[in-house]
Amino acid sequence: MATLKDVRVGESCTVAALTGTGALKRRIMDMGLTKGTSVYVRKVAPLGDPIELTVRGYELSIRKDEAANVEVRDVTAGEVVA
Repeated sequence: MATLKDVRVGESCTVAALTGTGALKRRIMDMGLTKGTSVYVRKVAPLGDPIELTVRGYELSIRKDEAANVEVRDVTAGEVVA
């Protein structure tokens, strides 16, 4: 399954599952990335890390290793999702 790390700039997706465990999973959930949440990838830093997202109406930056623990579905190019 695709992960948030694989989603390109300008694409939207939906969180399908979190693969991390323990404190990492809790941290990702506390940032608002929970199952069913819509995510829009706004931009990626010049060296590829971190990734800036729009989640639940706010901007969030996460590292690629954290994004690799977020499985996604319904990846589409398009507009910002709220």
